[in-house]
Amino acid sequence: MAAIVVGSVFVQPVTAKVVSPTQFSHLSIPIVALTLNQSQRPIGVVRDVVLHFQKRYDQEGLRLRFRRMLGKFSPRAQHAVQLAIERAAVAANMNTIDWTVSLTFPYPGMTIYGESLSAMVGLSVVALAKGEGPISGRSITGTITKDGHIGKVGGVPQKIFGAYQQKLNRILVPEEYHTGDGDLSIPFLMHVSPVRTVEQAYLELTGHRLFPSAH
Repeated sequence: MAAIVVGSVFVQPVTAKVVSPTQFSHLSIPIVALTLNQSQRPIGVVRDVVLHFQKRYDQEGLRLRFRRMLGKFSPRAQHAVQLAIERAAVAANMNTIDWTVSLTFPYPGMTIYGESLSAMVGLSVVALAKGEGPISGRSITGTITKDGHIGKVGGVPQKIFGAYQQKLNRILVPEEYHTGDGDLSIPFLMHVSPVRTVEQAYLELTGHRLFPSAH
């Protein structure tokens, strides 16, 4: 099921900032999701999630926090995000034992449901841990499976159009298409990249290889 955002309040996005992974760092990432219009039909929207990352000095395991001061994350969304971070780290041969990750949804009265934000969060956390970050104007909708693939989600046609309306440059979608979504129509000049694996998605999202080539 695709992530659904309910509510109508808009908050100005937070400017992205990436610093050394050994320090506190934060990043505002675009999430492509679904909401319902006035006719109760699903439409695609883009909302920002503020991601805070810190690499600690202890080894007490991954600490994942969902801040509730503004918008909320449903239990299903929280669980999907945790799995995505852990699975993206495994795919990157990284250890989350000293990571603290906090997420804020800066839209009062709104809630993120579903799982489709999880790949974007998981890949962005790995990017911050590597001292990198997503390319501006790019996002991905999907999950991360146990075997390191990008899992399919629903509502892809609506999300593509929503990303186009919000002027994203490129949207990454799962290579495995949800048959219930019907025909896929791509707006003029909109770049849509089907991706299969975490490694492929990371390259498309950040412009960096998950594993740098040996010299």
